[in-house]
Amino acid sequence: MSSNEAGQALTGIVEQIRGQLTAVNQLRDETLNRSRALIRACAESIRAIHRHEWGEAEAMLAAARAAAGEMVTALADYPMLYHAGYTQDALKELVEAHLLFAVVRGAPPPQPADLHVTGPTYLRGMSEAATEMRRFVLDMMRQGQVVEAEPYLDFMDEVYTLLITVDFPDSITDGLRRHTDVLRTVLERTRGDLTLGFRQEQMRLAMRSFEARLDTVAGTHFAASAPPEVAESGEVDETAGDGPAS
Repeated sequence: MSSNEAGQALTGIVEQIRGQLTAVNQLRDETLNRSRALIRACAESIRAIHRHEWGEAEAMLAAARAAAGEMVTALADYPMLYHAGYTQDALKELVEAHLLFAVVRGAPPPQPADLHVTGPTYLRGMSEAATEMRRFVLDMMRQGQVVEAEPYLDFMDEVYTLLITVDFPDSITDGLRRHTDVLRTVLERTRGDLTLGFRQEQMRLAMRSFEARLDTVAGTHFAASAPPEVAESGEVDETAGDGPAS
């Protein structure tokens, strides 16, 4: 083969490769747009969950699942794009949103296959869902629902306990260890906040009970200023302050 013929052959090969790379680059751009749309849908669903807007949350979760399915299907023949950081980060948000909804509403958690995610991405989504649960605990404490907040702390603790058993290199788990360390810090802060809340609630009830007994013995009227949810005996009305289903 002459040098001219070799040059023509190489030109054909390069043009073929150029066409393939053009298609991959176009798909990459489309995947970036889809990942952004997926992250937005997940963020909106999480916001609706915090506001207890369950219908809106379910609608946004359905939109997120549809966006994830579309994105993953398009990447079936392009594993390098499916495993890219922006793709897996978007899918991680999908796991977080669905786990939050499942825990707050008392539904079974979704399977990784249901969300088109790998095992490591599911685990990272678990970690972020548990971290986000701190916000639920603090919101309920602000509403005076200290006891009702405890199951959410239990969920955080359970997730952390499970994640520390996944002892593999970060190259296999996509950096799960860092997410687990963050969760541990948030868990301990939340445990301390809730413990303090329990003690304050116990002191409040003890004071109300003392005031009620003092009213009985001394004829004072301290208990008359008790909040509506506190009865004259100093006990909390069990029908007051119900939180979201857990």
